[in-house]
Amino acid sequence: MHETSARLLRLLSLLQARRDWPGEALAERLEVSARTVRRDVDRLRELGYPVRATKGPDGGYRLVAGSDLPPLLFDEEQAVAVAVALQTATTSVVGIEEGALRALATVRQVMPTRLRHRVDALQVTTVERADGRKRPRVDTADLIAIGTAVRARQVLRFDYATASTSDTDGNLRPPRRVEPHHVVTWGGRWYHVAWDLERDDWRTFRVDRMTPRTPTGPRFTPRPLPAPNVASYVASRFRAPAWPCRGEVILHAPAAAVALWVGDQGVVEELGPDRCRLVAGSSSWSGLATWVGLFEVDLEIVGPAELRDAAAQLARRYTAAVTPPARNSVLP
Repeated sequence: MHETSARLLRLLSLLQARRDWPGEALAERLEVSARTVRRDVDRLRELGYPVRATKGPDGGYRLVAGSDLPPLLFDEEQAVAVAVALQTATTSVVGIEEGALRALATVRQVMPTRLRHRVDALQVTTVERADGRKRPRVDTADLIAIGTAVRARQVLRFDYATASTSDTDGNLRPPRRVEPHHVVTWGGRWYHVAWDLERDDWRTFRVDRMTPRTPTGPRFTPRPLPAPNVASYVASRFRAPAWPCRGEVILHAPAAAVALWVGDQGVVEELGPDRCRLVAGSSSWSGLATWVGLFEVDLEIVGPAELRDAAAQLARRYTAAVTPPARNSVLP
């Protein structure tokens, strides 16, 4: 259900991005079959979105311009999650302050009074680190450029600033050329995982040091990561500290909201607008099982078996703790 809802939002976004979309092009962008695209279009029509089929050699779809679109509806948990994410997004992304505040005001206006009071109580304040160092923030335009190249599977060119790179000496290094794979967060920073065409190997780049160039390069066929998924790959690259117990869970919460509280304990990978993968570590399996439960969202424990066993043991202990003792049935 979550995957279908996320795909409908992506489909709606694509239809709003340009006038006409061939059916095969939509299927390729969404990585589904043409039949699935037709079913999703029918679902959008049932929700009130005026999507018109277009004639031609390829056939396609068009979102009727100038129509009054129905609003996106959130349940209470989703509305609160959106409000918190909008308040905290500005701590790691530059250039979205005004847009985030306007979006928060829009969401707040359509909330019922009771829920609005709950959201108003969630006022988030950013506190700088005790050592005076600020968390690096990334530019919205850079995130969009990288994300677009990832989705389009196009070679990305960018300048990369390092300690030995100067912006004033006139001897900048040539732009890097990579096959972009994914954007992830780790320890409060944004990273870009990609195949480096010059070094013929996988590399991880800090997004706050990247300046994407246009135009992008040719399309490519994605290479398999040397790990089960991108979260596991990034976790293997940043092994500090070396936790003796590492596990993987799926959290039903936005990746940006989860990443704010993970720090160096794990890596977060977005799976959809309200789902993410968390690979994290702890000094014990019971400690890890307890920690992932602190997010107060629905979750799925992927593994390993030790983490599942620890969670089951915790569940039994808590159930016993809240279960009243049975009274002895003694006849008078």
